[in-house]
Amino acid sequence: MHLSDLMPETLRQLLASESAVTSITARGWVRTRRDSKACSFLEITDGSCFKGLQVVVDAALPCAELMPRILTGASIEVDGDLVASPAAGQKWELQAREVRLLGEADATYPLQKKGHTPEFLRTISHLRPRTNLFGNVFRVRSRMSFAIHRFFQEQGFFHVHTPVITSSDCEGAGELFRVTTLKQGSNAKPEEDFFGRPTYLTVSGQLQGETFACALGNIYTFGPTFRAENSNTARHAAEFWMIEPEMAFYDLAADMTLAEANVRYLVKAMLEECPEELEFFNKFVDKDLTARLQHTLTKPFERISYTEAVDLLLKSGRSFEHPVVWGEGLQTEHERYIAEEHVKGPVTIYNYPKAIKPFYMRQNDDGKTVAAMDLLVPGIGEIIGGSQREERLDVLRAAMEHHGLSEADYQWYVDLRRYGSVPHAGYGMGFERLLMFVTGVSNIRDVIPFARTPGHAPY
Repeated sequence: MHLSDLMPETLRQLLASESAVTSITARGWVRTRRDSKACSFLEITDGSCFKGLQVVVDAALPCAELMPRILTGASIEVDGDLVASPAAGQKWELQAREVRLLGEADATYPLQKKGHTPEFLRTISHLRPRTNLFGNVFRVRSRMSFAIHRFFQEQGFFHVHTPVITSSDCEGAGELFRVTTLKQGSNAKPEEDFFGRPTYLTVSGQLQGETFACALGNIYTFGPTFRAENSNTARHAAEFWMIEPEMAFYDLAADMTLAEANVRYLVKAMLEECPEELEFFNKFVDKDLTARLQHTLTKPFERISYTEAVDLLLKSGRSFEHPVVWGEGLQTEHERYIAEEHVKGPVTIYNYPKAIKPFYMRQNDDGKTVAAMDLLVPGIGEIIGGSQREERLDVLRAAMEHHGLSEADYQWYVDLRRYGSVPHAGYGMGFERLLMFVTGVSNIRDVIPFARTPGHAPY
């Protein structure tokens, strides 16, 4: 006996049936109900797909007495026959013989009516996956997660689990969440804490990932990361997920090529594997979404240097809120102008000033820039950031000293340059920003199940 023989059929399986089926049982939550003298029509969904199944309950059936108690949101179990539907837009419907009410939902159920704003739905994150929008978003999130693993596994990469609790600050920004068992106001020394030293929630698995790249060749991590940044923009969250590959014997050019291939692969997966969800997003969220994603597959990604990017911004004639100055980071408005108006598609910017980048990025021969890159996409801006890593021991030590980092704290990282150092590179892709790009949803809070932002962590 197969496992599938023991599991209830999902609505996705029933709706994909090629022929009518007698004596089946369907389960789900009621999305809508409408009544006539002859019968009641229920649309139920079990979350396995976007489309619901229409259930027809004849008024003469004994179970029809349940109808006044079956409101939107209630869960039911229906025995009946799957038959061809005469209604337009649906192939099958379920002619009920028996209906069982599994769980009631009364008139206080917040989703009785449609048309709620995303802002309101964020206040009921425990219920919003039941709506059309968020059901689609989180089905896509699941499929994109699997596609990410598939991409790297097909390329021969090894999946590595890097620590969530770490003593290293990869970005050097200091915006970290402290992990401690010491009581607030305690005068205890750091060495008296649980781990014997200050520890934090990770901002990146990169540094630990490099250790495995220098042993296994090509690896990737995919896990939660944390930033204690007091930012309330539509692109930032305190907890989010990152995809971070690290590759031995890669230079910056190979790093950019892999990143571009990664984005294309995931966009192609969206187009091929999520057609119902994409149709919904294109109709109700962003009417240019399908065309933009298809354009991503057909138009070559452009590459321009940071210096060229600054020059074109200065010559654009546009008045930006943040002044454009060589040596300073590009703001979201700058990135979106380049991707949306200048290139009109994805673009990779490389060779950033070393003064604005972390210590581990490889310094270029000009003494002013590092071998760093950011991949920008329309509607979002930066979706990937990466670099060739500094493999030269003396240059790395000098960079650490310049950034005020203790070599003793990073001795394990320095060892990678002492024992068989090789050129290597990697990048980080923000999973939620990827989801924003492929769904057209404009706020990061709406593509993550339970958003953690400043002042907001109710679950």
